[in-house]
Amino acid sequence: MLDKVNDLKGFRMEALDGPIGTVAELYFDDRYWTVRYLVADTAAWLKERQVLISPFAVTSVNREDRTISVSQALQQIERGPTLEAHKPVSRQFEKNYHDHFGWPTYWKGPCAWGSSLYVATARDQMDRSHKEEHFWDHHLRSTKDVTGHHIQASDGEIGHVDDFVIDDESWTIRYFVVDTQIIWLGKKVLISPLWIDKIDWADRNVSVTETQDAVRNSPEYSEAFLLTRDYETRLHKHYTRLGYWDEDRAGVKHRF
Repeated sequence: MLDKVNDLKGFRMEALDGPIGTVAELYFDDRYWTVRYLVADTAAWLKERQVLISPFAVTSVNREDRTISVSQALQQIERGPTLEAHKPVSRQFEKNYHDHFGWPTYWKGPCAWGSSLYVATARDQMDRSHKEEHFWDHHLRSTKDVTGHHIQASDGEIGHVDDFVIDDESWTIRYFVVDTQIIWLGKKVLISPLWIDKIDWADRNVSVTETQDAVRNSPEYSEAFLLTRDYETRLHKHYTRLGYWDEDRAGVKHRF
């Protein structure tokens, strides 16, 4: 199912034996555009450190109750490696963190989740993912920090990143929600990370291969719309693009 990140913010995160906190933001990598951690706002509990929860630990997402269930106990989370608030997430920290919780190391292997495109499959193939010899480097980005980045078409500016749409099966970012208010009177459009040409993180600019006219004439997106497969199919057809669902079936491993 597809979810907007802004809708997930504030969801209660529940450990096996009590509340962890609420979802504050997400960290994703800039190679596969896949969410690696949910960042929990723990209020008074563990307030001087970041509490990161991997999708490996998520057992269910209840949208009606706005809760996310996690397979760890509170004491295990409290005793995990400490990451100070507002500090970057290093590879060594991730290694220690994954070892502590027994999570597979997603950066070992040829796919977004090590040995698989999907988090559940990778979790089931944990032994294999630890033994993979193929490594890839990555940089983690915050949804909070990337919100507001400018989106440039091949012939001019489109707007800025307003939100993200993620797939809760693979935890992949499927689309940017782009606010075009300055140019097209508030119309919002969806742009896939697969259509990115280049990124200048320092200047907060994301360039895509599409033209302004192509974006302007794309199927309209509204917050009131459900992101159905029919809508996605029309969107990809408009841009003459293969749907990611077809790529996933074909076993596409590297996207960027």
